[in-house]
Amino acid sequence: MHQAARLEFERVMDEFVRWHVVPENERSPAPAWWWGPAMAVVDDQEPMSETCCRALNVSAGASFAEGARSILALFTEQTSLTAPQDFPSKADGREYEVRELHPQPSDDSAFQA
Repeated sequence: MHQAARLEFERVMDEFVRWHVVPENERSPAPAWWWGPAMAVVDDQEPMSETCCRALNVSAGASFAEGARSILALFTEQTSLTAPQDFPSKADGREYEVRELHPQPSDDSAFQA
């Protein structure tokens, strides 16, 4: 398995820890952006770090494939997606301020001959 896929999965594990400490009734649904990194290591039989194993509550030496299955299991009964501003906990109900974006002058000097 490519090292970049493992690093991306370990980044997901960092986010998982932040998400998991939020009380379940306040926690957002598992974010969809975890799906890709989990699928990238779903066949990887190399052992995960002890930190990842503890975070997922799997036995020490569990493979990346086992970790990926644990992450993917979070999606099995999920019926909604998480918006980035709602991660790791649900929004508190306030409306987010919508900013109007104005055109900015461009600097095309780098493209001129």
